[in-house]
Amino acid sequence: MALKIELLRGFAAVARSGNLSDAAGILGRTPSAVSMMLKQLETHLGEPLFETDRKNRLTALGAFVLEQAERELQQYDTMVKAIEGYAKATHGHVRIATVPSVAGTVMPLVFSRHISDFEHVDIELRDMDSISVLHELSRERIDIGIATLGQNSSGLHSQHLLSDAFGVICTRNHPLAQERGKIDWDMLQDERLIANSLSAGINAEPSRILHDKALLKAQNLTSIMAMVRAEIGITILPEMAARAANAPELVFCRLADSQATRQIHLLRKTDTALSPAARLLEKHILTCAAELTEGGLS
Repeated sequence: MALKIELLRGFAAVARSGNLSDAAGILGRTPSAVSMMLKQLETHLGEPLFETDRKNRLTALGAFVLEQAERELQQYDTMVKAIEGYAKATHGHVRIATVPSVAGTVMPLVFSRHISDFEHVDIELRDMDSISVLHELSRERIDIGIATLGQNSSGLHSQHLLSDAFGVICTRNHPLAQERGKIDWDMLQDERLIANSLSAGINAEPSRILHDKALLKAQNLTSIMAMVRAEIGITILPEMAARAANAPELVFCRLADSQATRQIHLLRKTDTALSPAARLLEKHILTCAAELTEGGLS
């Protein structure tokens, strides 16, 4: 017969209480049921665990069993707590990588509202460009990715997170900042463009012409904003990237071209099941992104 954990728990309760009645109260069982548990354990071991029927003095075997039982019970209870916590999304480890604009806008909202849901969850958040996010997902180095889908996105499950409209970033005293409406492509023909990898992805022909003649190209958002702030030129960025840059002295002027948007998706591997904690984080990300969209994003 296998030695059941509850027999050890019953014995430990009696040994520490010194009588059946108090042990029964601790265990939520009747004294007769606890007595039966002790008999089963002694029968299994073939030796008595107590010196007398009063259950207040342990035999040498009883003392040894109590020492071993309490160690195993503590380990067992810790294991059960960890398993239940993982299943309820209160324990675990979640790795997430996202484009910087989402890391600077959506994720702070997620954590400010819901961090208490993840008190015992180790969350690793990294920001990187979309290509790197897809690469990390394909290598299973992250659980959740937030990025623009590329051509090579097979094997990924995607949910549309938000549409992010492109616009012109310029100083407040720039003539474009005085325009009341949206900015047409032809209004940019004589502007000095500071090109970047995000704006280079716009497929419109006027955009390609602008980028082909751009003399300045930068990848780092801080550097781009610094050059615009210094009135070296203008740049074109998605609205969320402009928000994440937190540059109140600069202005975001939306492009009139409704197709000039980037689509950001919530991604994970198709053949990999997310942990409960990761699923809960996904849910909060979707909710907070929807709120930001309603609050002003396209």
